[in-house]
Amino acid sequence: MKPPSIALEKITALRSRYLRVVVPENWADRNGHMNMRWYLAVFDDAGDELYLRLELTPEFHSRNKTGSFDLEHHIHFLREVMPGDTLAVYARPVSISAKRMHYVMYLVNETKNTLAAMFECVNAFGDMIGRRTAPFPPHIATNLKAWLQEDSALDWPAPVCGVMGVRGPSFAATEPANQGEINLIATAP
Repeated sequence: MKPPSIALEKITALRSRYLRVVVPENWADRNGHMNMRWYLAVFDDAGDELYLRLELTPEFHSRNKTGSFDLEHHIHFLREVMPGDTLAVYARPVSISAKRMHYVMYLVNETKNTLAAMFECVNAFGDMIGRRTAPFPPHIATNLKAWLQEDSALDWPAPVCGVMGVRGPSFAATEPANQGEINLIATAP
């Protein structure tokens, strides 16, 4: 399914970039464009920066014996990327629950001024001792809700595939209320 068209200016107006990289020659495949495995690597590196900004640092995880796990993801390839192109990654939350967050990342080709790919992901916070998902610590949950609330003011919906999301009660952005308020609603899938 082809995602809806999103104006590039709307994507680049999201929170600051999470990654910027110039595609090296050795990322090219036999067709001369960036091999598909590097898309996931770029999104993964951007995810590391996203987690740092949410205060889920390696030190935090080490001290608390926690981590995070991608439970599901999907990459939608939209435009060809070539060696030498400069790429930037932006992200937007879709919903969060006590243990999981559902978000979309956007790979912008700054050289060609196009959206090259989108990455949709459900990620869980984890207890590394029990090797199970666990609730986000309160300050992290607060950071996630603040990010979700910030992006709920946008005038465009995050394009999602419709088959993945968080389970159980969750918080999802609603449309802004009549007087410019931003609301978060608890939802059940």
